[in-house]
Amino acid sequence: MLVLTRKPNQSIMIGDDIEISVLAIMGEKVRIGIQAPRSVPIFRREVYVEIQEDQKTGEASADVGRALEELKSDTG
Repeated sequence: MLVLTRKPNQSIMIGDDIEISVLAIMGEKVRIGIQAPRSVPIFRREVYVEIQEDQKTGEASADVGRALEELKSDTG
């Protein structure tokens, strides 16, 4: 993990297209801004993890549905 120190109004670049800026520091909270192409999805980590879990659950449901359809077609 790369660790950098930045002050308010300073930023870092990720590649040529993504800029992360420190907008403000309020006690233990840091307000950041992200400039990136619209094609780059950006999520808070907890939201990202939830999306990943939902996708896994959806895939499992689809697998069960396919298996049930195969059973129906085998017996029918």
